[in-house]
Order: sequence, then C-alpha cells, then structure tokens
Amino acid sequence: MLLLGCVKEVNDFELVISLPNGLCGFVPVTQISDAYSKMLSEQVAEGELQEDLNSLSDMYSPGTLVRCIVTSVEKSADGRRSIRLSTNPKKVNKGLTAAALTAGMLLSGTVSSVEDHGYLIDVGVRGTNAFLPRQKAQNYIKLAKKGPDLKIGQNLNCLIVEVKNEGRIVRLSIDRSEVAASLATERQNWTLSNLLPGLVVKAQVQKVAPLGITLSFLSSFTGVVDFMHMDPKKSVNYSPNQVVKACILSIQPASKLVRLTLRQTFLQPGGSPNQISSDRMGAVVEESTVKAFFKQFGAIFELDDGSLAYARLKHLSKTRKSFKPAAFRTGCKHKCRIIDYSLMDEMCILSLKYQIIEAQFLQYQDVHAGDVVKGKVLALKPIGMQVKITDGIKGLVPSVHLGDTILKQPEKKYSVGDEVSCRVLECRPEEKKLFLTLKKTLVQSKLPVLSNYEEAKPGLITHGFVVCAREFGCIVKFYNDVKGLVPKNELSLEPISSPEEVFREGQVVKVVVLKCEPQQERLLLSFKLTSKPVSKGKREHTPMKNHQVKYEIGKMVDVKVLKKKENGLEVSILEDEGKAIASLPTVYLSDFVTNCKLLWHCLQEGDVLPRVMCLNNKGDHIILSRKSAVISAVQEEQVVRSFSEIQPGMLLSGYVRNVMPFGVFVEFPFGLTGLAPKTSMSDKFVTDTKDHFVVGQTVIAKVMSTDEEKQRVLLNLKVSECSSGNSTVESFALLSQYFKEVKEIRNLLRRRGESSVARSLCDLVPGQELQLVVQDVKEDGSALFSSSATTGLTVTATRYHLGGEGIVPGEKAKGLVLHVDILSSVVHVSLRKELLKQ
Repeated sequence: MLLLGCVKEVNDFELVISLPNGLCGFVPVTQISDAYSKMLSEQVAEGELQEDLNSLSDMYSPGTLVRCIVTSVEKSADGRRSIRLSTNPKKVNKGLTAAALTAGMLLSGTVSSVEDHGYLIDVGVRGTNAFLPRQKAQNYIKLAKKGPDLKIGQNLNCLIVEVKNEGRIVRLSIDRSEVAASLATERQNWTLSNLLPGLVVKAQVQKVAPLGITLSFLSSFTGVVDFMHMDPKKSVNYSPNQVVKACILSIQPASKLVRLTLRQTFLQPGGSPNQISSDRMGAVVEESTVKAFFKQFGAIFELDDGSLAYARLKHLSKTRKSFKPAAFRTGCKHKCRIIDYSLMDEMCILSLKYQIIEAQFLQYQDVHAGDVVKGKVLALKPIGMQVKITDGIKGLVPSVHLGDTILKQPEKKYSVGDEVSCRVLECRPEEKKLFLTLKKTLVQSKLPVLSNYEEAKPGLITHGFVVCAREFGCIVKFYNDVKGLVPKNELSLEPISSPEEVFREGQVVKVVVLKCEPQQERLLLSFKLTSKPVSKGKREHTPMKNHQVKYEIGKMVDVKVLKKKENGLEVSILEDEGKAIASLPTVYLSDFVTNCKLLWHCLQEGDVLPRVMCLNNKGDHIILSRKSAVISAVQEEQVVRSFSEIQPGMLLSGYVRNVMPFGVFVEFPFGLTGLAPKTSMSDKFVTDTKDHFVVGQTVIAKVMSTDEEKQRVLLNLKVSECSSGNSTVESFALLSQYFKEVKEIRNLLRRRGESSVARSLCDLVPGQELQLVVQDVKEDGSALFSSSATTGLTVTATRYHLGGEGIVPGEKAKGLVLHVDILSSVVHVSLRKELLKQ
C-alpha cells in the first residue's frame, strides 16, 4: 500500500511518520534509499565515520511530506500494531517504467550522488538516469536551511522537466514554485499500477454521503474522500458534478481503492501541514462539542478554540459496555484531553477516558527529574528493570538502582507485573528515554532535589549517590546527570586514607554544597554536615565590603581596565576613586558573541569604559555588564525583581547562564532564572543544544509557565514567539547596535595603530575591491593571495568564491572583501564576477 505521510519525529535510527486517519508508521534508517544504505554498510564495515554520511536530522525536518510504502505490519507483545514503512524510490515508484515517464510528472526521488553541476537522483526506475541541475535546486536549498548542498539520501519531491531517449535520461526540478504549480493530467498517462500519493488532480464529485465523498479523476479513476479529509470550511457545500482540486492520499493496489483529501494544505504539492503548539499537547478541554458521530469509527469534536478534533471509538468511554451512543448526538458537550496530533489530518486526537484525563503523565515532556512515579514491572534484564509508567511512557531502572544495596538476584525481589514506586533520575523527551531509581532513601527523601547546577547554592543539603571512589575522593551524582566532587579532606571528620575501601558505587549519601560554578559545571561537596559549609569570617573581612553597599543592581558607572584575565577584565570604578574593584566577564562585554571576543582582544590596561551597569553585587566582588539590551530593560523597568512578578506571556531580556542537553537556562537581572526546554529553544529542529546557544549570549525570552511551589519558570526562545511587535524595526535596531560596536572596535584598533597589521585591519571594509596576486592554490581548491593593502594579513578565498576559474600562483586578479576576521587577521575575499559587477 502506498501512502502520503508527514515526518512527525526524527530519531537517530528511524523516522516517525504521521499517516492519514490518526495512524503512525516508522521508516528504519535502512529503508531511506539504496545509496544511503550502502554508506551505512561501509561505515559499519570500516568502523570509521563516513564524511558524506549525514544523520537523519541533517536531512529531514518535522512537517515534511514524504511518499512511503508499507513494508510490514507487526504486532507487539502488548497487542499494539506497528506499521513499518519505506521511502526507498525503488519500492515507492516500482510501478513506473522508463517508457511511462513524461514531462510534468511529479514523483519521489532521493539524492544518490553530488556532482559539480548538480545531483544524480535515484527515482527508482530501472534504466533511467535522472539529473537535477544545481540551479534548479538553489531555491529549495536556501529555503530548507539544511546547509549549502543537498545530501545523499535526502528525499525530494521531483518534477520531470525534460525526458530524452525514451525515458533513459530525465532532467528534474525541485524548485518550490514549479513543484507547487504541478497538476497531474490525463496526458501523463497515469495508470492504477503506477499512480502515486501526493499527486494533485482535478476531480468531479460523483456522490456525497455522511461518511465521505466519491470522486472521479484523470478520466478513468474513482476515489473516496473520507469524513476527516473534507475541507472543514466546505463540508456541507459539496454537490454532484462539482469540480474540485484533490490530492491523492493512498493507493491500495489489491482492492483498487484510492483515497484523496480536499484539505487546502495538500492542494499545493510540497506544502507542509499545520502543526499544533507544544503547550496544547496534553491539554484538558473542559467543553468540546460533538460535530459528528460515526458508529464504526468515532466522533469529530469542535474544541474551545474552534479547531476540529477526532476521538476514536475506544477513547469515547472507559469500556465498550459503558459506551452510550445517545451521549454523542450533535451538540453534546464533553470533557476531554488532547493525547496526540495527526499532522496528516491536521486534527488533535482526543480521549474522553477519565483515567487519561486525570493522568499525571501523558508524554515524556510531562516527566521531570525528581518526580516520584508509579509503574508496573515490564521486564528484568541484565542492564536493569524496564518499568511501564503509562501506555506511552516506559523507563529503565539501571541495575545499580534496583535497591539501596546492589541486588545480585533482583528476580527474587521483583516479578513482572509488580507495582513499584520510583523516582525519576533523568528524562530525555527528544530520545524518549527515562531513567529511574528504586533506592528507598532517594525515593522517600524529603530533601531538595538537585537537578541543575543553578540550584546548587552553598549550604544546600541533599541526597545523592556515589558513582566513583578513588584516592582523590568521591564523585557524587544527583538528578539530570548533575555531579560533584567530595575531596579527600571533606569525606569525614576523621582522615580516610583509602576512600575506595570505605565508599561503594551506588551508595546513597547525604552531602552539603560548598561551592558551585554553574558555567563550568563544577560542584564542590562535603560529607561533613556538622561543619560550616560557607565560611562567614571571610566575607566579614572583605576589604571592599563598605564600597559594595552603594552599588545597586542597575547602577551605571564608568570603569578603568586594571587587568586582562582569561575570562574577562578586572576593572576599578572611577567614581569611587578607583578603590572599588569589579569584574567584567568577557561574555558581558556585548550583546553580540563575536563582539565580546573582539572587545576583549582590543581593550588594554588603562582603557576607560563609560556607562557600564552593575549586574550583581553578591559575594566578594561586583559583576558588571555592557549588554545594551539588558541595560535598556533595567532602565525601562521591563524586568522582574521577584518570582511573584513573573507572568506567562511576558517578554524578558536576559542572558544564557548554562547550556544543557535538555535545554537552556536563562538568567535575568536581579538573579531570577528560567529554563527553555529543547522543544522551545528554536523554530528549527534542535539536535544538539550547543549548536544554537552559547553561555553569556543575550536573548529575549517569553515566559510560558511558572511553578510557584518549585520556584521554576519555563521559557520559550523561539524567534517567532519572542517578537514584541514590529520585528523589522527590532532587527534594524540590533544591526545598528552591532555596527556601532564594530566601529568602536575599529577605533580602538586605530588608536593602537602602531603596527601595519592593525592599520590594514582598520582600513579594510566588506565590499571593498582589492588588486590581488595569487600566492598558492591548496588541495581543497581554496587559494591564498597577497595585496599591497593587506600587509601582514592572510587573504583567502574558498573554491566556491574563485568563480569556477582555474588560477595559478603569480597570476593577478581582482577580488571583493567579504569579511575581515580581526581576531585571526584573515581577510576573506571573492573573485566571483556577479559580486564584482555589483
């Protein structure tokens, strides 16, 4: 069976595909394409990473439509069906022959090779060589934002532009506008054996029934549009002989059944279905109205926001016996919960079962480190115990966490089906992984849960477990992989010569926090709970104490650079006659990460910096900041000074405090912090959080929700969510500030302009033309140049910016400055004629 599907999730080894009628399928990594499978096999055989082998997340994004074929339907132990799919063109397009290919046809293909002038595309048709010229792919590549090139194994919606030699040579286009305008016609000679899902056709209504509409299309075909795929805005207006546009959803060759959709999203090939907002998933809707009831399938509801949703028959009541059809007449109202979202139907999937509505956890995102959960033992394995929390959430209790002491024969204590109470050690929603502990001391502990380094304040007493005992001391682990060191001298009031003989792996211990450096993820701990964790005497004798009192957060001061340190500047505050010493970290020098490094590089001892803001006045010294966005927020009172002031929907200026695998911690002036989970970090799909943010980066964050009990704030960092109004004005203001700082950096360099290198760096600007002499051409195709205007600098151009022309050392050329890297004294130029003409 052939189906049109939509990528729902991208995992390491499979794609999760949303299918019509609320179904889900899986494409294993080995079912992408022949070329991709070959590269996977070579990597496994050689045991080395293949340079051209991209991960699935590099090629696929949630929301992308793909054609797929069902390869098998497997039944799991708990009775659930698993639909296995393939996107391999040889399977999807198996009904096509070279002779059947005509211009205007739309079909699936995958990249099999990257060439100089374009790409070889595998369209799965024997005897056909398909080529995609580079210019026909540029528009698509730019919009996809997945890199400068298409990747081997990438699935494409291809339009046949030209057919030569009876289909043996085919030229393709993936240009979005050309693909979107394509329409399947009778001239393309489609047959039932080669008809493809995703084709948009003109169709004529034959019959209108409550469960769906029968259509005729391409002169000889008949298909069905079911009740979930009528256009919601027009469902009552269809009439026989009416001409409509429709998209083919599925083809079942055995029964000759073709299903279509009239939903607007699919009536333009290459479109992307509407997605549900992340905060809507799992939401309980107090009143949803029945729009239609189908006794064999389920019911369609209208939610409180006007959108339509679907509940399967089994989710309308607790059991079949308790089901009452009369309660589902049109207009009846019910309480329900959104349990899923079908991208292909653009509908929420609901459940009316009270046990699901009341459930504490519905998806992995609902589970947090430190939560106490109940579950049933599914299996006992050498690595630990598998526990079922809900139908969709399973967790693992590692063998070391099966008890306070390590159990040699856990099967004597636990049996499959036993109910157990566990505590969550770590949850990774994006990987659907949940790690639990059954250690009684941890599960029943009333002490605070330490799940991130931000919470590790000196003096905090909590429970953890030993992961390593060596001659230097013990490493203790907490929740969310937070760990710290108990040095040898803090293990006990009595000296311990061999810690490995006293402490064992997995042992639950009570510790006190001595010191924490969140940015470096360094945590110093002690087992000596009777000793004072923080030495108060030190602070009382701090020489600057009298001067610290007057520097309130938000106070603007002028400072003089005393010393350059590895992570910032030590400065003196001028208004206090240089007696007050403060710290200005490199990451707080600017709102722009690149400018931070440049300013640190250019500033020297004795330089004066005007208008610097006091950001923090705790501890032994004052922390300052030059971040314009943060200074403006404080001066315009667009800040929160206490947790009680935070309200959902607020836009706040802050800076990245820490980047963790599960999200980003953002700190705001006056010390409040919040977490932006991985799913709310970016409008793009996030694979690695460290690819998107760095510590110290200025951000605008939107408050999603607050938890007063746990003093937690959840944030959203998506650009689409964090604009306060006119995004164009905001963007130009940021650019203006950036260039203002670049000008400041150039002026600093000019003042130090004793060297020819510094003078050259100041004089060069992007867009400037240079007369160059080729010095060297490297193996990768890039070239090095010299010029009278770039004395002492490295001038380079990549192969792409040489414009495709062969050059040799000694040759003269004209180039355009693209970028001046002040830190490395490198000038990047281009020899491309189209840039030089401008």
